[in-house]
Amino acid sequence: MSPPLERIGEVLYEVGKAYRRDMRVPARVFADEALMAQLSRDSSLEQLVNVATLPGVTRQVLGMPDMHEGYGFPVGGVAATLLPDGVISPGGIGFDINCGVRLLASSVRPEDFRPGIEALVHELSRSIPTGYGRHGRLSLSPDALNRVLAEGCRYVVAALGQGRDEDLDFIESRGSLSHADPSKVSARAKERGQDQLGTLGGGNHFIEVQRVAELYDEKAAEALGLFAGQLAVLLHTGSRGLGHQVCTDYVKAMDQAQARLGIALPDRQLACAPLSSPEGRDYFAAMCAAANFAWANRQVLTAKVREVWQRLAGAGPGAELRVVYDVAHNVAKIESFGGRDLCVHRKGATRAFGPSHPELPPAYRGVGQPIFIPGSMGTASFVLVGTDEAAELSLASTCHGAGRALSRTAAKRLVAGDVLRRELGKRGIVVRCPSNAELAEEAPAAYKDVERVVDVVARAGIARKVAKLVPLGVLKG
Repeated sequence: MSPPLERIGEVLYEVGKAYRRDMRVPARVFADEALMAQLSRDSSLEQLVNVATLPGVTRQVLGMPDMHEGYGFPVGGVAATLLPDGVISPGGIGFDINCGVRLLASSVRPEDFRPGIEALVHELSRSIPTGYGRHGRLSLSPDALNRVLAEGCRYVVAALGQGRDEDLDFIESRGSLSHADPSKVSARAKERGQDQLGTLGGGNHFIEVQRVAELYDEKAAEALGLFAGQLAVLLHTGSRGLGHQVCTDYVKAMDQAQARLGIALPDRQLACAPLSSPEGRDYFAAMCAAANFAWANRQVLTAKVREVWQRLAGAGPGAELRVVYDVAHNVAKIESFGGRDLCVHRKGATRAFGPSHPELPPAYRGVGQPIFIPGSMGTASFVLVGTDEAAELSLASTCHGAGRALSRTAAKRLVAGDVLRRELGKRGIVVRCPSNAELAEEAPAAYKDVERVVDVVARAGIARKVAKLVPLGVLKG
């Protein structure tokens, strides 16, 4: 039986902490009636209630409108624990540490890009390795890999020439978390990541060529450098095999330590440790290192996309791609709320800092942090900006995408990859994906309605809509 929900706002529901004796805080979900109905199809709400039992959890645990079942935590789950002894849980970050999105903006419209979208997507597919386990053309020495893990984007820009210094100003945390410690990353994790910088991966990872189809807030769009009809590129990928191994290693270590730490959990997948404990500190240091690797991966991919773009566009107008922003959606960070330091877990959720937040780049102060909510192949993606009210409403967090409505297995039963490829082609969307099976797994019908999800975010007051982008070409893993 699903936990009882009380509607406490226009698009906000709550399971009170009286529902179960082990709940320490309420569980809240941002959704409308249609999205709430979809939650009954999986165990995500029960998982969110379980998260509310974690030692040190504070305020409330939150489900975003794209919430669906995950490992331990639901995807689209947000929870904060109070330092110093609140726990950190690898399941609250996920296996793809710092999976995230980055938007690159051009200065031209599609009709002004003379080589054409099909040529662009084709050349991207030739230049960027895609798919599970694929290796890149940039192989790092052990020392160089440790530098990437310790410094993230700063190292790949300065030492490897992958991008420009000004890119760093428009990346969350400037693409580097200072608590990273490469020595806490296992040899197996390093082996898996040694030659994976500049690779896309599989699953829902993509590079999408898009057109700005509609502006909702022209002033905010101007601040972000967006205009109607503009050609843009959205990147979505993470820390690849290295991050997956970090999560695997520490889930096992924490699971083995639960009895010694005196922690009893309703679900083993919530394995955790106080951030003040050796296990907690070691995982946090390794997670930060994996996050740095993911930012470095997106930075190298940015350099590859720019290289292809400039090769096709030449030196004329439109030969540059500018980083609008890069935001993580599988990470835990230490942030201050109400004067108290919290460890904020965001799994399938991103930051939504408001216009007054001091961490924003100077160009975006007074506007808000850019937020990207991708749809799926064939559907729109959205650019929003965070609000100051989000700090109280949602721990300055919002959703990371449309959210799955069907499992990958169910999606493959629903549609054949070759049929989907033809359907997208008829709609003028160029698709490059090496596997019809993997293409079917990411069919638009497998995801929730992104426009409904974004509408809930805006109605809740977490973020303001800025622009709608539609796909022209997609490179899938």
